[in-house]
Amino acid sequence: MLIHPNIDPVALDLGLIKIHWYGLMYLFAFASAWWLGSQRAKKAGALFNEGQISDLIFYGAIGVVAGGRIGYILFYDLSNRLDDPISILYIWQGGMSFHGGLLGVLIAMLLFARKSGTTFFQVTDFIAPLVPLGLFAGRIGNFINGELWGRASNLPWAMAPREGVAPRHPSQLYEALLEGLVLFAILWLYSRKPRPTMAVSGVFLLFYGIFRSIVEFFRTPDSHIGFLAFEWLTMGQLLSAPMILGGIGLLVWAYKKTGKH
Repeated sequence: MLIHPNIDPVALDLGLIKIHWYGLMYLFAFASAWWLGSQRAKKAGALFNEGQISDLIFYGAIGVVAGGRIGYILFYDLSNRLDDPISILYIWQGGMSFHGGLLGVLIAMLLFARKSGTTFFQVTDFIAPLVPLGLFAGRIGNFINGELWGRASNLPWAMAPREGVAPRHPSQLYEALLEGLVLFAILWLYSRKPRPTMAVSGVFLLFYGIFRSIVEFFRTPDSHIGFLAFEWLTMGQLLSAPMILGGIGLLVWAYKKTGKH
């Protein structure tokens, strides 16, 4: 049995300022997206130039943070946050919703598309491969914080959150692997060749929804929500179902419009 290393969530204490690992993970997410976007911008015929990438990432960062926090509060923790409204600002303590962040980013990309004179799906196709490394970093942040543990398990890699506690699936690491590294590999390889507009966005929605739904079978549901139905359906799976259906719909639409199969 493994035991969580109990990492201090504060990476650097400067007295008046404390730098949290969770915040550093967000910094890595935005920096990696900027770097990957800049590499794509250097290619001939790229949709955006290098100067526009910084604006794109800025719009995305606002969408992620605002949407992720608002989504978490609305989907998972509304009653508790209403009792302590100031805690809404404590993003370094965790409490971010991917599905809320996705909605925030989509709104931000719509605004950026209007500003840059491109279409919404041209922008989302461009940014989709830039996202998964940020998801990987976010889940590593969850692991460092010792949150979002999986269900009880006796598997060799199961991990006890602390001494004296039953071992659990390290579901944060499952998500880091599937939603982060595997999804990045799929999208980066798929987008290397020209694809119909909407296709890359469809692949992102489809595979993220599938991976998240799989991991939910190992992840412990939020204690104040529990299972929604059938003793297995979770909020994460409910929110991922539209992503899977939307991803399939976008792929069918994209290839039907071009006549390719």
